[in-house]
Amino acid sequence: MSKLSNAEIRSTKTHEIALTPFRVGSCGFVDRLFLSSLTAALLVLFTPAVAKAISIAEYHAKIRQAVTALDSLAQADESESTFDYTSRSVETVSGVRKLLPPQETVEWGGATLAIDNSWVHKELDKFSDAKNEDRRDVLRQATERLQALEQRIAQVESSGSTRVTDKDEARRKLKEILQRPGYGSKAKGQNAISRLVERFLKWFQNLFPKPKPLSPGRAGVLTIVAQVVVVILAIGVIALVLKTFLPRLLRNRKSEKKVKQQARIVLGETLAPDQSALDLLSEAEALARAGELRAAIRKAYIALLVELGERKILHLAEHKTNRDYLSAVYENRPLYGNVKQLTDSFERHWYGLAPASETDWRAFRSGYERTLS
Repeated sequence: MSKLSNAEIRSTKTHEIALTPFRVGSCGFVDRLFLSSLTAALLVLFTPAVAKAISIAEYHAKIRQAVTALDSLAQADESESTFDYTSRSVETVSGVRKLLPPQETVEWGGATLAIDNSWVHKELDKFSDAKNEDRRDVLRQATERLQALEQRIAQVESSGSTRVTDKDEARRKLKEILQRPGYGSKAKGQNAISRLVERFLKWFQNLFPKPKPLSPGRAGVLTIVAQVVVVILAIGVIALVLKTFLPRLLRNRKSEKKVKQQARIVLGETLAPDQSALDLLSEAEALARAGELRAAIRKAYIALLVELGERKILHLAEHKTNRDYLSAVYENRPLYGNVKQLTDSFERHWYGLAPASETDWRAFRSGYERTLS
């Protein structure tokens, strides 16, 4: 057998070999073994025998080949046993490692640049060490990162060859594109909605038996359609919720804001816009501790009216008297009885100027809690 010349070897290396994902549904064990061996052999074919610079076109072809190999690994068939898939997985991973060595030199426009492919090996290590349920996600991330790199290399090739006199510029551009730390960010930089849709689809798929594998093109189309449908449904649900509850919420807020902004005068007491029944009751207790028991009963009675007003049991107004408020709860007999006792105590001690004792205050405070319980 005659030896190949150097030109023939380079021609063989620059020839692009594309791996096409295959289905093994109707193949027997021997056929699957043959196809697995063929896949590994084709991957090894692109591995340089010696460490020397390769063209950007060759590097591009190797990246495409690695993407195709990992895509084929993501496809499985019901007739393929776990042992067969594991064997194919080991062979494919080994082939990708040889196809993309950790360190490689790429030449373009007369300039050379050292390429670091070690991240590919780290991703493949993660794939080999991951649990079965996590392997698909690890494989997808590695494939998407390679696809992002492949797109950037395509940009370099589409820009045309750089003149020999521009070696520095060619090296700078290659370094910027191929060694950019975030060149895999396109695959990782999903927004919150995309991540939410992806998690929902994963959860939804787990509810049903695993379907038969589809061809890469059809699977991609179905995934896009499913994502669009989920997003449309989510938008529809959000729109329905907003239409149903937003007007009511805005009305309630507007109403509350309007009430708080209005000056409230209850039995001659001017209340601050944000003054609540709890605030008034705290003031009443402070007056009681200071020995001002009549003032404490009056303040607590106003707190009672404010609380009933906040509960929409009665309507507060400047012109209303304590008897007007008592009449407003007349239909609610249990409440009416309790409010009447407190109203009588208030009238007796505030309007009637009857001295109030600690016993009177404790009885009023107890009646207050009983009325609102």
